[in-house]
Amino acid sequence: MLMSSAASSDQENQENVPPGTKGAPLLVAAPGTRTVLGLLRDNQHRLAQPQVPLCQIPWSTNDENYVDIPVGKMGNKQPAFTIHMDEPESTTKEKGATKRTLPNKEYLALEAAVASMGSRKPLTPIENPMDLGSGSPSIMDMSIVQDIEERVNVNHVPDYIDDIFKYLKEMEVKCKPKVGYMKKQPDITNNMRAILVDWLVEVGEEYKLQNETLHLAVNYIDRFLSSMSVLRGKLQLVGTAAMLLASKFEEIYPPEVTEFVYITDDTYTKKQVLRMEHLVLKVLSFDLAAPTINQFLSQYFLHQPACSQVENLATYLGELSLIDADPFLKYLPSVIAAAAFHIANYTITGRTWPESLVKVTGYTIESLQPCLMDLHQTYHRAAQHTQQSVREKYKTLKYNAVSLIEPPERLDL
Repeated sequence: MLMSSAASSDQENQENVPPGTKGAPLLVAAPGTRTVLGLLRDNQHRLAQPQVPLCQIPWSTNDENYVDIPVGKMGNKQPAFTIHMDEPESTTKEKGATKRTLPNKEYLALEAAVASMGSRKPLTPIENPMDLGSGSPSIMDMSIVQDIEERVNVNHVPDYIDDIFKYLKEMEVKCKPKVGYMKKQPDITNNMRAILVDWLVEVGEEYKLQNETLHLAVNYIDRFLSSMSVLRGKLQLVGTAAMLLASKFEEIYPPEVTEFVYITDDTYTKKQVLRMEHLVLKVLSFDLAAPTINQFLSQYFLHQPACSQVENLATYLGELSLIDADPFLKYLPSVIAAAAFHIANYTITGRTWPESLVKVTGYTIESLQPCLMDLHQTYHRAAQHTQQSVREKYKTLKYNAVSLIEPPERLDL
């Protein structure tokens, strides 16, 4: 397994442990077994801030318009905070007082304000709070607000939707990993990569990360391995650093670095994770905004709305394609997303690839046929696959239990 379930939480600060002193993670998983992640730890340490007594704050001003605030004598108990009102200027001169006083006009205005507070009348209560006149400027038609909230979709920008899709198509070619990179890796295999991605699926579920975070992390791993040779003992370190980067890029509250050290059973130190993160950033040229299958599916559902069951099944098929580098690395994310949309739509509704998406994407059934056949075969074999994290994830009611839906025997091509 990539990690054990008994993780020690007391080894976070072992920054200077030389590499190689701990055992490298095993990259062979027994069929039918799943990695068990440890419980999260509370990383929030609240330090009590010392409170400075008010009587210790110095008070000085040269402005004659301020009122003196005596702080009292220092003692065991904090003195009461009181404000002494000065008398009018004429009175203080008669008594020979030396205190700073308010000017006469300001004092009279303050005295009038204090007097008015005593005779203030309460507001007239409203008999029926909901019976507000139409002439009030604060009245708003709440039905309009609710209607706007229902219609607004953050991904749907009509004025720019064509330009966004064109940009995603250009970037997916730029951010595509090399197809046969695994043949040049001296110490790792496609099976080890499948185990790593399967583990990252469980990490995403344990920390409740977005699906987009998983897709980005896999893209970073494949692009990094396309350029760098990695020993099997460091493969999990690459995956951990990629997941950390994807979390920082996508999540509002990404997990701390110490959490990623913890989920590896302290196989790597915090310094090793941060150094690998730095290396991955340099190899990727800090280009982290890679289009993913998940993003293209969102675009397709904007042009061709579908029920939640179709959406979840298409997302499930898209994540299944992440496990196996062969044959899916040779397809662009937009092609895999189109194939997932077609199979999910055909499985649930019996409909095929719609003409509206043919016009938007330029993909026809004939052009999608090779990817459709590979993804349909993967869908059929999902229950017998060694790695089961994706299938277990989509068995929940959150995703309509779409992984339990039987795939169609054949596709209508």
